[in-house]
Amino acid sequence: MTNKHYAIIGGGINGLAVARQLLLDFPEAQVSVFEKEQDVAMHQSSHNSGVVHAGLYYEPGGLKARLCRRGAELVQQYCAENSIPYDECGKVVVALSKEEEGRLDAIYMKSLANKVPDVRMLSASEIRDVEPNCIGTKALYSPRTAIVSYGEIARHIAQEIKSKGGQIFLGRKVTSLSEKNQKITVHFEGNEHHGTQFDYAVSCAGLQSDRLAAQSGDIETPKIVPFFGQYYVIDENFKDHVKGLIYPVPDPKYPFLGVHFTKRIDGQMTIGPNAFISFGRENYSGKRINISDVYDFLTYKGFWKFSSKNMPAAVRELKTVLSQTNFVEEAAKYVPSLANVSAVPATRGIRAQAMESDGSLVDDFVIRKQGNITHIRNAPSPGATSSLAIAEYIVREVMTHH
Repeated sequence: MTNKHYAIIGGGINGLAVARQLLLDFPEAQVSVFEKEQDVAMHQSSHNSGVVHAGLYYEPGGLKARLCRRGAELVQQYCAENSIPYDECGKVVVALSKEEEGRLDAIYMKSLANKVPDVRMLSASEIRDVEPNCIGTKALYSPRTAIVSYGEIARHIAQEIKSKGGQIFLGRKVTSLSEKNQKITVHFEGNEHHGTQFDYAVSCAGLQSDRLAAQSGDIETPKIVPFFGQYYVIDENFKDHVKGLIYPVPDPKYPFLGVHFTKRIDGQMTIGPNAFISFGRENYSGKRINISDVYDFLTYKGFWKFSSKNMPAAVRELKTVLSQTNFVEEAAKYVPSLANVSAVPATRGIRAQAMESDGSLVDDFVIRKQGNITHIRNAPSPGATSSLAIAEYIVREVMTHH
């Protein structure tokens, strides 16, 4: 193992976590991280809600459930060991109707199966004990759900990688990986390739993961279809109306959670996100249109099948995209005292949503090995929560370090 050389593609929190895990398990290994941006954690790692998910929603026995629970413990431990802010502010998932109560009971059963610590159901009056301004008929309370800055964690991991002898190459856009005689070549933009040949590679390319996998000889699907989510920060004078996190009961017919209140690690209170198709995989401003990204999903039959099945939800989401007032109204169903609160746009995240050609969204993490190349094909939420556990899983279970 001492002279093995690893290439990690992508300097987001997942790529950095894999590089760190390799150096922890194999201190003598040579580890090189290649990131196309001029800094680490420039994409999903720094454009998210910052929630450390406890594992309420995920199918028991699946990778998401297992790696989220383990990941949440590892994130808490990492923050404690490195003096990174970590706020266990708690979360309520609130039902507003009998129909939603039934779905909430199902989530409660999943959370028990996933061994989420200290979860319990609250009656309408008990909700007020946790969130005094929140209304609902019933709620699931997860007191151990926390918030962090994943950007800060990622930057800390990057420093740790360097201190352990790993290398991080910034501004290096990888276009493909090729393997011949068990040696891997990393190809860059402009037909360049890295002089070193690697024994193993792990691709953690997030929003570009399907393209890098396909260009490296892996299968075409699932494809990434980008959905943006806009967050708003509410007027600072009203932030104390919400203590922690207030979420709606998700609709199983639609993949996204709906507008919710999320406390940030800097103490501000946000509402968001909505979820709507993004006209660019990296279009964080919302102002630019990336023609090739748009062409990519418009010519994908899976996108049209998905769209035809989800028109009512898409119309609902479009209203929140077009009208900030509508957005605040959605959130105020849970906290009526905030019905007229002013809010300003904050982070815009873009979710790398993997979609099959039949229009179904891939729910679980997808990690595929092809020769000595491992591709993370799907790691949406709770991908950041699970990052340190995903790294353990890839390094210790998926890769074979012969």
